[in-house]
Amino acid sequence: MSDSSSDRPAAPVLDIWCELQCPDCRGALDDLRALRARYGDRLELRLRHFPLEKHKHAFAAAQAAEEAAEQGQGWPYVEAVLGRVEELDRKGEPFLVETARELGLDAEEFDTALIDGRHILIVDADQAEGKAIGVTGTPTYVIGGERLDGGKSQEGLRERIEEIADRLLSGQGA
Repeated sequence: MSDSSSDRPAAPVLDIWCELQCPDCRGALDDLRALRARYGDRLELRLRHFPLEKHKHAFAAAQAAEEAAEQGQGWPYVEAVLGRVEELDRKGEPFLVETARELGLDAEEFDTALIDGRHILIVDADQAEGKAIGVTGTPTYVIGGERLDGGKSQEGLRERIEEIADRLLSGQGA
């Protein structure tokens, strides 16, 4: 899922390997909001799905996030689900559809997307790529070819991401 647009020059990319049932990913939301506020369109934040087997609703949540992106509300949906991880734990897929409805999205289409699996290939591809580059937990960030593991601790990661982003942006003449 990406907020990029083909109308502007290519921005450096921050891939965020995330899982929507992960409390650590919820803890990273403040850092992601701060990065979006600081860089705006100059840094592309790209959600990459890495559902963990220990969370039984994570795969469905990743598909739902893709449906939200297709309906133009990817990040608001991700933030809404991550902000209520415990409800996802308790309610499962009905919570995903309920959250879509609360955001004014087409909840019936969410329900259909979760049944027909139209976004499975995107989620599978993200997960396979994550495994190939050594992602083992979430959140994990990749920027400028450097992988930063936030699954154990978020401490200092935003500052490190900012250092790399600033370096990449200065190299573009930004």
